[in-house]
Parts: sequence; structure tokens; C-alpha cells
Amino acid sequence: MIENPDPRLLRRALDALDRHRGAIRCRDVVGLVDFGQASHVPRFYILDLMSGRHFSHLVAHGRGSDPDHSGWVRRLSNAPGSAASSGGAYLVGEDYYGKHGRSRRLIGLDPENSNAEVRRIVIHAAGYVSPAIARDGKLGRSEGCLAVAQADIAQVLERLGAGRMIYAAKL
Repeated sequence: MIENPDPRLLRRALDALDRHRGAIRCRDVVGLVDFGQASHVPRFYILDLMSGRHFSHLVAHGRGSDPDHSGWVRRLSNAPGSAASSGGAYLVGEDYYGKHGRSRRLIGLDPENSNAEVRRIVIHAAGYVSPAIARDGKLGRSEGCLAVAQADIAQVLERLGAGRMIYAAKL
């Protein structure tokens, strides 16, 4: 099981943090989603850039990214209606309460995720994401959102407050 983020992905995330410095007001903590890993692996990293500590969580990908439900991202897409995950840098937006409970909006900062708001790509909890489900080899799939376990949502939203960045990619 992967315990540390891929250094190449971390480098890309730090480059994105620098590139989008005008939009990212809180630069102490970043999220990093490694879509190159299988869904049953905790591949959503929250990195504290001040202390060097990181936390990892399970995260689902979009069903349009994995049409055969293999547990692996096959493609990323920014197209409305694709139900796929998108890569690139996201500005973490404000909380809201919706059908999945407390959630957080995401704003795409790159051309490959510029439709995030139109597509309503957010961070939310989902029953199809849990360690028990991961033991079966793959998580359920979202509509492109970053869906985490119900047990993790409060911690994820606390650490990745509004004004921070999440970077997602498949290397």
C-alpha cells in the first residue's frame, strides 16, 4: 500500500500552488489526489507544508473515468455530463449542506477542470467509500466528485478549508 505521495505528483502540485498563487490565499495545507493509484488505496493526501506531516484517505473517482468499474481511472474529463473525474488544480470553496450532508465546493483553476463549478464537482461523503468496501478491491464511483468515507469527511473538510488548493492527476 502506498503511504507517501508520489514525488512527481507532489512537484506538480507545488508548481500549481506557485502558478495559482493569486487565487490560493491559504498556502499552508494542500490536497493531492493520485488518480494513478487504484481506488482501494488511500490516495487522497492532505499535506501540511509547514510541518511536513501528511494524512491519507480513500477517495472515489467518477464512473465516467472507470466505465468497466475496474477500480482504476482510465481517463479524466472536464466535459459536462461525462461523470468523470478531472485533473488539475482546484481552489477549495465554501461549505454547503446538500444530499450528502456537509460538503465543500471546488473551483477549477486549470483548463482541464474549468467546468468544475458547472459540473458541481465537490468534496462530499459517500456510503460507497469505506475501508470495508476497499477490502473488496475497489470503491464505488462518484459522478466526478471527490467522495470520501463518512468517517473521514469532518477531518478532510477541517484540514482543507476554503482558500486552499487540491491538485489531482493521473501520471
